[in-house]
Amino acid sequence: MTNLNVKGTAMAVLLGLGLTAPALADQLADIKAKGTITAATEMHYAPFDMLVDGEYQGIGRDLFDEVAKELGVKAEYIDLPWASILPGLEAGKFDIVNAPVTITAERMARYSFTLPIGNATVALAKRAGDSAISKPEDIAGMPVGSQKGSAQLEQLKALSASLATPADVREYVNIDEALADLAAGRIKAVANSMPLMGYAAIERPELFELVMPPFGDPKYFGWVAQPGDDSATLVAAINEALLKMHADGRLDAINKKWLGAAPELPSTMPDVK
Repeated sequence: MTNLNVKGTAMAVLLGLGLTAPALADQLADIKAKGTITAATEMHYAPFDMLVDGEYQGIGRDLFDEVAKELGVKAEYIDLPWASILPGLEAGKFDIVNAPVTITAERMARYSFTLPIGNATVALAKRAGDSAISKPEDIAGMPVGSQKGSAQLEQLKALSASLATPADVREYVNIDEALADLAAGRIKAVANSMPLMGYAAIERPELFELVMPPFGDPKYFGWVAQPGDDSATLVAAINEALLKMHADGRLDAINKKWLGAAPELPSTMPDVK
């Protein structure tokens, strides 16, 4: 029997049983069919994601609501600890991560990223009026903190290792805990994305001050979809929506609302290391 006859016989058996060969999965089609897209984030990462009187607010919420409108579906949000978000995505527990995830080469090899939605270049926040720190290198020998599992933590560790006296780098479950320890004087600085540290200083100038310049390589935040070809149409549709928001000013307007200014964001995928 030729291969053609084998294939024809197998298809006839499937049809006879009322079955068909499996179709290529299309996550976007599934989302549109159910009318909702489920996004997960950690709602303790102001100004991108935060709970205010029990209501989810921030840059991430405003941006993703607009994207959902462009897709013609309703957005539903899940609040999870950061450490469980990427594993949850891989397990298929939700459709996408709308937390601001730093775009790195290592992560791009494992996940499907959207175009950048924020600036992730790392910077320090210190206690207001602390004259001992005027530039990033001044943290030598000091206790400092960042969020466990974050790209900013890795850049802080790299900065620490480059100093004559390494810093005492401490890891926190979320950035709110790190800032609480900074406010209490238990650590001397917190490292995270420049927008996040700047927002903390703007919101609580009596407690925090941004240390400039930022350090490390320029980085950007993106959203993350499930790995594999199934998510390709979803990522393409989200990118199309983001480009439309670049063009009509919505992306800049949302950033200005929360940051007071709109960071320059690339409209193509940046080169990453």
